[in-house]
Amino acid sequence: MSQKRTLKDYLLLALKGFIMGASDVVPGVSGGTMAFVLGIYQELVLSIKSFDMKAFRLLVRGRWHELSNHLAWPFLLSVGSGILLAIFSLARLLGWLLSNHPTFVWSFFFGLIAASVGIVSRDVEEWTPSVVISMILGAVGAYLIVGLMPLQTPNSPWYLIMSGAVAICAMILPGISGAFVLVLLGKYHQILEAVNQRDLLVLGLVAFGACVGLIFFSRLLGWLLVKHHEKTLGFLVGLLIGSLRKIWPWKETSLPFQPTAPPTNVLPPSFDKETLICFSLMLLGLSCVLLLDRMAKRGITKA
Repeated sequence: MSQKRTLKDYLLLALKGFIMGASDVVPGVSGGTMAFVLGIYQELVLSIKSFDMKAFRLLVRGRWHELSNHLAWPFLLSVGSGILLAIFSLARLLGWLLSNHPTFVWSFFFGLIAASVGIVSRDVEEWTPSVVISMILGAVGAYLIVGLMPLQTPNSPWYLIMSGAVAICAMILPGISGAFVLVLLGKYHQILEAVNQRDLLVLGLVAFGACVGLIFFSRLLGWLLVKHHEKTLGFLVGLLIGSLRKIWPWKETSLPFQPTAPPTNVLPPSFDKETLICFSLMLLGLSCVLLLDRMAKRGITKA
């Protein structure tokens, strides 16, 4: 599965990884969605899947050259470097933006995801009844998941490992945000602070869980993309549609007698300057996706 790539190609892959990483930091936006839009989703899943039993046997036997050829490490190193650079460089900025200007952040990402729905759905060659049903199931599932409220959870090492494993599975699924899963698991703030404070113990536990979850889940997802490609794509389109519930910028917080109820999506209270900026950011997000798609068609973003 290796491809001949130039240094420029690998730098472009790192840029795509940076975009994925920036998305993964935000609860409600999936890095998997960005991978889909940027045209590297299937290669990403299959590259992770290359860490299999054959790779383990080659490692044990010390057959380094064969191991290097078997693993898609150049691709993963480029994309992974971009992801890590985005997480460590943007975590503080995005945390500040989400605290001080959440409506603007959600507006931009709403435009990104809304445009992605149309682009990803184009990859479905034939909308058969089974594909439509898969899409509906994905949409309903995502809609219900993003409506859940965060849990109160322990700070034990085992729970951090489990959180990393579950969140990474969501991160490579378009429509389901790994960061939002961390919010549901009650660990988003702790892990974001660990990134900002360089808490290596917390980050190490989460990373270990992420590696375990990624290796096992990528094999299942890779198999589905090969054996049930159309249905899987339909399901992923549904996930994107359902996730729009979480990203809608305007929310009404819980009523005093319903403190545990999730925020309700509402229309903008008035068409003022802030609302105009929000709609402009939606259009900007949508335009960014369409531009990336046009560039990909012309071969500019292919690496």
